[in-house]
Amino acid sequence: METNTQELTDLIVRRSSWISTLKIEISKVVVGQQALISRLILSLLCKGHVLLEGVPGLAKTLSVKTLAGAMHANFSRVQFTPDLLPADLVGTMIYNPELHQFSPKKGPIFANLVLADEINRAPAKVQSALLEAMQERQVTLGETSYTLPNPFLVLATQNPIEQEGTYQLPEAQLDRFLFKVVVDYPSRDEELQVLTLMGRTGPVPTTHPVVEAQDIEASRELVDKIFIDPAVQHYIVDLVRTTRTPEKVDRSLSGMVRAGASPRATINIALASKALAFTHQRAYVTPQDVKDLAHDILRHRILLSYEAEAANVTADDVIDRILSKVPVP
Repeated sequence: METNTQELTDLIVRRSSWISTLKIEISKVVVGQQALISRLILSLLCKGHVLLEGVPGLAKTLSVKTLAGAMHANFSRVQFTPDLLPADLVGTMIYNPELHQFSPKKGPIFANLVLADEINRAPAKVQSALLEAMQERQVTLGETSYTLPNPFLVLATQNPIEQEGTYQLPEAQLDRFLFKVVVDYPSRDEELQVLTLMGRTGPVPTTHPVVEAQDIEASRELVDKIFIDPAVQHYIVDLVRTTRTPEKVDRSLSGMVRAGASPRATINIALASKALAFTHQRAYVTPQDVKDLAHDILRHRILLSYEAEAANVTADDVIDRILSKVPVP
């Protein structure tokens, strides 16, 4: 077993070299935001999707465009607006009068990386069309289903401050996202670097493709082989189950949660933990991997009560308390 683990570790070290290359390429354009970049890479390894939340100007869109520019992949950006229609996203059937038949016109969702900018500005029918494609990884036009490219990754952004004229994603649809990453302001040193890099009218730095789709696919095969000890599996299940009845471990959380995380969260924590272990060039998952990912995977899956909102208790506060109370193996 030890030999197999060592062989797998050596293979992981070789196959994961593209990650450091990708990060170096992205850093030519994006300053800081290491947590965000890390989650984008994990989502590629897990076939997951990411919801980015933060005020305007924090490089959410830039990070996604830079990631696409550093890969040999197709990229499309859709600016979500209140008048957007599902056909504007997934495509439609166009009638050809010469041939007397309909032919498909594929929409911008047929790309490897799709940026859904300000997703909460579009009405529910457009959000549903996007989220259905995310889940099924295919789109039906007319009577024919078309498979979406591989890799296929949706990165959606939303502004948490401006709520007027927006359509908030229902909890059932939020559950489709692997991560919800809260993007914060840069540090003072990072902001100085941004000023130096971008504070000019000349050409801004750009990236060049350094990663092939085959690199990602080969890495996914190794991620599946990474070992999760049964004790860590029990820990993941205990964490997720505690989000549904947090008062059992902390009485101060009584009445704070209306609904906890679904079993999809359990699956996603396990998958993302293995991917995180891969990026750290390990052949096994540790409890710390689980703790590092807990906030980004659980924060959008915990539905708070009115009492929690009145007491200014956030989903991250609930997760902090649960992590401090559930025994670590």
